[in-house]
Amino acid sequence: MSTQAGGRWRDLGVRAASAAVLLPVALGALWWGGEVWHGLTVVAGLLMMREWSAMTRGRALAWSLPVGLVWILPAVVALAWLRNREPGGAQTILFVFCVVWASDIGAYLVGRLVGGPKLAPSISPGKTRSGAVGGLGAVVLVGLVAAWLGGGSYGTAAMVAAGLGVAAQAGDLLESAVKRHFGVKDSGNLIPGHGGVLDRLDAVLTAAPLAWALVAWRGVELWR
Repeated sequence: MSTQAGGRWRDLGVRAASAAVLLPVALGALWWGGEVWHGLTVVAGLLMMREWSAMTRGRALAWSLPVGLVWILPAVVALAWLRNREPGGAQTILFVFCVVWASDIGAYLVGRLVGGPKLAPSISPGKTRSGAVGGLGAVVLVGLVAAWLGGGSYGTAAMVAAGLGVAAQAGDLLESAVKRHFGVKDSGNLIPGHGGVLDRLDAVLTAAPLAWALVAWRGVELWR
């Protein structure tokens, strides 16, 4: 492997190790539900607010606190509301998580394998258009698999997954723009390979409220 290729994948190992630790915790809490799930979402929300506060330190609390709450609180509420919904609450959140993970993994792999023009160089120089397309293709595949497993509509599931995937990528870019505005590389250093909790959950902050709105509007699982 060349030095350039090695550098391209240099963070893959530590990212995978962090995922191996965090994934069982998240899925275990999701399966358990109740106070365990709500406790995890509240802790995650508080950690994200702490990172936001650190990034905006020295700014007027009168605007920084409300902006942080508007950014973070809807996702916390959405995840609580979706998990409490029966039947299918846990499965709906798992679907959202799989879309977010597929978007992240698809963009990461395709972006590094294909490269090409940057998606938004003034916001996030590392993101490519090919990566965005790869992430979108991966989430559509997740939608099709969910429809196959759950007996849903392939067309609906693919469209909903694509919409959530676009929201996830928008959330990623939004957080990148925030960090660039405040001159920081990562929101924190709690998660090796990812940075802070905001860095890890930025896509969830936009995808979860959209999923909440779609379920509340349609009254059925996202893949039906």
